[in-house]
Amino acid sequence: MIDVAIVGCGPVGALLANLLGPSGLAVEVFEREPEVWRLPRAVHFDGEVMRIFQAAGLAAQVGTIARAGTRGMHFVNAEGRTLLVRGIAEGPGPQGWATSWYFHQPDLEAVLRAGLARYPNVRLHLRHEVLAIDQDADCARLQVDGPGGRTTHAARYVVGCDGARSMLRRLIGGGDHDLGLHQPWLVADLLLKRDLGLPSWTVQHCNPARPMTEVCVTGRRRRWEIMLMPGDDPQGITAPERVWEFIGARVTPADAELERAALYTFHSVIARSWRDRRLLIAGDAAHQTPPFLGQGMCAGMRDAANLAWKLAAVLRGTAPEALLDTYATERLPHARAFIELAVEIGALIQTTGARRAAERDQSFAQGETQVFQFPAPPLGPGAHLGAAPAGTLFPQPRLGDGRRLDEAIGERFAVLGARAPLEGAGPAAARAWDALGAVRLPDPGGETGAWLAERGLAAVLLRPDRYVFAAAQDAAALAAASLRLPGAPQP
Repeated sequence: MIDVAIVGCGPVGALLANLLGPSGLAVEVFEREPEVWRLPRAVHFDGEVMRIFQAAGLAAQVGTIARAGTRGMHFVNAEGRTLLVRGIAEGPGPQGWATSWYFHQPDLEAVLRAGLARYPNVRLHLRHEVLAIDQDADCARLQVDGPGGRTTHAARYVVGCDGARSMLRRLIGGGDHDLGLHQPWLVADLLLKRDLGLPSWTVQHCNPARPMTEVCVTGRRRRWEIMLMPGDDPQGITAPERVWEFIGARVTPADAELERAALYTFHSVIARSWRDRRLLIAGDAAHQTPPFLGQGMCAGMRDAANLAWKLAAVLRGTAPEALLDTYATERLPHARAFIELAVEIGALIQTTGARRAAERDQSFAQGETQVFQFPAPPLGPGAHLGAAPAGTLFPQPRLGDGRRLDEAIGERFAVLGARAPLEGAGPAAARAWDALGAVRLPDPGGETGAWLAERGLAAVLLRPDRYVFAAAQDAAALAAASLRLPGAPQP
């Protein structure tokens, strides 16, 4: 029997399979297409996602096909005045990597699929379309159409990474939270023929006559996103001559090759239910966000990181099945926080009408250009204890020996803190750590020690996805929290 069947091998499905690979579980990935889709789609991920690629053992490979952003995102009005900047850290950010990255999605998918070859327990089935799924108390059964005909596969769990039109989402049911944005935009991807001196950062052109986004991707690749306005003909707007009309003041056919032009409706929706017994969803199957923060794929990658360690723990028998219920309770409000901010930013960009635009510009007229950072919302309620920093992502500094934190502790539970409380937590806590394979890092010093000291903490317990399970001010609190780790043996 398959332990985990993954429907769809886009970035989220491929990453989930890579994260499950080291567990030894039997993982089967079903993808209906014969090869990686060669056209661009997602173009941005953040430092947390690069840290997840590090967890999958693929950061070096991803680094060869992606570029680190250096100037953030600039929101510019019709007169060319910068209203707002989405700032980024100089050098490595709190996750140990640059805070913003740009990439060509087919290149990223190729890296992720190549990573699957490391694991004999993970198998990718191309040209295999899942037609139906039913489930009972024992397993889920997938009806799959492939080159050899129709076959049936039994799986203990099925994860739908099958996109916005997800069959798994329909099977799970429950409807959606609709956050209100459904705006059509034209997306055009170009290959420059020469250097035109265009910005190396993303520019949001907040022009009420025609809002646009201009993105420097990688190498010669550029993207324009162009908002449809009243009177536009959706049927003909993707024609090359129309695209050049929109961007001709910046780039002409003599300067670049139009790789593709497609019409998208930017949605803001979240599925209400992410699990029904043996069926789960992740990525666009669970949520869709407008691209104004570059967080669409990022949310799906966070889904994969949250779900991978929980599936592994449940399937290995080291944690109760109820742990899987915390996947949606944690991830749904976290994803929603980013979508709501993207909708808010989208309202700024999509302002039309001269009067409304003038009012918007005036609100930014006082003082210097405003700068905002990516939010860092905590997880929703789930597999963590107490208030923040529990439920927040722990930073990844370099240790005294030069290694990044995650390189030292691996993809396991970890206990970080002063030696005295770690030793004083007692034998029951030590047995819990040993049973879960938790790494102890006493007296970490450096940035990690400073992080604890600033918060008056003696220690923290980290989950395999690097979110804080619990923070403790003394040995007694550490001992009590350790006995509540998922799957910890009880005294």
